Amino acid sequence: QVQLVESGGGSVQAGGSLRLSCAASVYIYTRHCMAWFRQAPGQEREGVAAIAHGSTRTYYADSVKGRFTISQDNAKNTLYLQMNSLKSEDTAMYYCAARLWYGGSCDAVLAVNFDYWGQGTQVTVSS
Repeated sequence: QVQLVESGGGSVQAGGSLRLSCAASVYIYTRHCMAWFRQAPGQEREGVAAIAHGSTRTYYADSVKGRFTISQDNAKNTLYLQMNSLKSEDTAMYYCAARLWYGGSCDAVLAVNFDYWGQGTQVTVSS
């Protein structure tokens, strides 16, 4: 079964850093587009970053470019999101997501395109 488990969330001061992890099942290790989404209370879910397994090409939302870095550890089948220079507006529940990918584009524009989701991990940034 496809399983995604996030970890690494917490509370930090503005300007601080956190690294989120998403442990994925072997089933989705290859031929999947992996992404991070986030959702603040009362807001719609928005895409943060995405990466295709086996590729170095990445996608980032404009709001996090230059501050966040998405990466993957193939040996551990784990997805990461390194978050630096955190701002109060980064406060949200962060979710790991996956969808089948056969090449071409891999982005996090539409949450509805993703079929598998983790339970979420909370990130709170105080100003």
